[in-house]
Amino acid sequence: MSNRRRGRSAGVLLGLVVLAAGYGLLLRALPTLTGARIVDGMVGVMLGLYVCSHPAANAIDVLFYSRGPLGRISWSALGWVALNGLVLLVGWLAIVAGATHLVG
Repeated sequence: MSNRRRGRSAGVLLGLVVLAAGYGLLLRALPTLTGARIVDGMVGVMLGLYVCSHPAANAIDVLFYSRGPLGRISWSALGWVALNGLVLLVGWLAIVAGATHLVG
């Protein structure tokens, strides 16, 4: 197994935002996506957890690697932190939407 770190990728994070936001919008527009509210809820919770895992991994990189974006405070680093916060928020909203469908 390789010990190489993943590079920062704003494109991946933006893609995850689009994916989770699209899931939320589809749930709002359609009564069910798969035909079963329980399956819709499970998909939403798993999608939200996956989306939230990327900002969590980036936070661990910042804490344990000196080359993290907060090692050098700049506008770019602040933008990176803001993007990770946005992805975390959208992922959390997908978890909430999925859990609501799961128990509703």
